[in-house]
Amino acid sequence: MKVIGIETSCDETGVAIFDTHSGIVAETLYSQVAVHAEYGGVVPELASRDHIRKLVPLMREVFAKAGLNFGDIDGVAYTSGPGLIGALMVGASTGRALGMAWDVPTIGVHHMEGHLLAPLLEENAPQPPFVALLVSGGHTQLVEVLALGDYQLLGESVDDAAGEAFDKVAKMLDLDYPGGPHVARLAEQGQAGRFTFPRPMVDRPGLDMSFSGLKTAALYAVQDLQQASANGQLHEQDKADICLAFEQAVVDTLAIKCRRALEQAGHKTLVMAGGVSANQRLRSKLADATAKLGAKVYYPRPAYCTDNGAMIAFAGALRLQAGQADDLRLQIRPRWPLTELSAISTD
Repeated sequence: MKVIGIETSCDETGVAIFDTHSGIVAETLYSQVAVHAEYGGVVPELASRDHIRKLVPLMREVFAKAGLNFGDIDGVAYTSGPGLIGALMVGASTGRALGMAWDVPTIGVHHMEGHLLAPLLEENAPQPPFVALLVSGGHTQLVEVLALGDYQLLGESVDDAAGEAFDKVAKMLDLDYPGGPHVARLAEQGQAGRFTFPRPMVDRPGLDMSFSGLKTAALYAVQDLQQASANGQLHEQDKADICLAFEQAVVDTLAIKCRRALEQAGHKTLVMAGGVSANQRLRSKLADATAKLGAKVYYPRPAYCTDNGAMIAFAGALRLQAGQADDLRLQIRPRWPLTELSAISTD
């Protein structure tokens, strides 16, 4: 079964074709970073317009790469939520229209399920049950995966997600958008121990997280340095030291919560997915933490950490193959709890 996947939830336009027999056949991705960089964040209206401009050319490119005629597929999957409402409408309306024109089934995919399943595209992929750490954009969640589609929320951020906190600290330091990768790169040059930021909620029971206070601690450090500076500006080493202390605090917090989640659920497998999962310090810390428990951590290749069409095509193919498909309604859900999804039959 060949399924085309369309991802337009935010600021990347991703298209891919997945074959249930041979895997990813072809894929392409367009990033809107340059469009939004001058504004310091995503502008929803501009994102929607860029998806409209780029989606059809990207689909033609994917079919050409796959050596298929336009429409030689068995199903269409598109991101129906969560995400920006206008951006979601572009992918959903296009996907549904193609399904009707080509007379193939379509299915709306949960964006976070796409991320959660992305590590299963790799060789030696983990199988449920396992614990998943989802750190993507506005989401930071710990989820117990009992089976494909059977998800139990263990804990989540009660305010800013980790990725949002990275971006906001980057903005404090006048780093380019998107901020997360710039914070991580600058942290490599930081001096350990100069700043010590809190590890939020690690001294409380439970698996919920909070990163708003950590962000505020970084802001106070920035303001103190600005007041002490003759020109009110930070030196590059100041920025690097703050980035390192902030990144260490986020990584330590996530590692502590992941260890607790594995112990609570009684599993020996941790899956990490989403944009922040590309962070090398986090990967190293989780590898050490899971090894001490006799467990193992899995994550997708860097290209599949950020938003992409391959994860949507894969997740959609699993559900279409299980007999699930859209009805006549066109539905998008800018807010959509992962736990509301139905299980995917593997019979």
